[in-house]
Amino acid sequence: MSDELILDSLRRRFRALFSLYEDATATMTIEQVNHREKDLVMPIAFSLFHWVNMIDASMMILTGEPYICNDEILAAINLEIPDHGKHRTVEEMHVQQIGNYEAFIDYMNKVFARIEKYLAELQPEELTRLVIPRPFGPQVANTFSARVAGPEGITVLDAIECWLYQHGMRHMGEIELARSFVGLQGMTS
Repeated sequence: MSDELILDSLRRRFRALFSLYEDATATMTIEQVNHREKDLVMPIAFSLFHWVNMIDASMMILTGEPYICNDEILAAINLEIPDHGKHRTVEEMHVQQIGNYEAFIDYMNKVFARIEKYLAELQPEELTRLVIPRPFGPQVANTFSARVAGPEGITVLDAIECWLYQHGMRHMGEIELARSFVGLQGMTS
């Protein structure tokens, strides 16, 4: 497959994935997003903020540009735990709550727009650029992207597919299941 076809596929897949998140957030209330089914079961609030904040952080690695999220945005979203939770335990993060849903959606939309702009401008030769060489440090060694990486390490294409796309699909699956806990239907069949 040519790099142009790969880029075209990535752009279409991301628009589809982002549309699922846009539809999901448009059809849920803050009470549904913050619903805690039981202890140690992550609320939708966790999946939403975790993934959006992690892809925001990933863009810094891919582009060198700073996060969109800053102290002002975090304060506006008013999280119970102002952290994406990647390096925290389920016991710490299962109480995550979003205080201002509209501020979160605004942040999410800014992150999505940034990624779509990046993908629209991405040159095919950039896909093979190495972003994390082997050997991997302890924070990367046990990740899905480390399993996907080639002999040299994690490339831009690996990062886009693992950190952004596949991670987003995983959390959309969690959101679809959790929607059933609050009386909503899933997003896709």
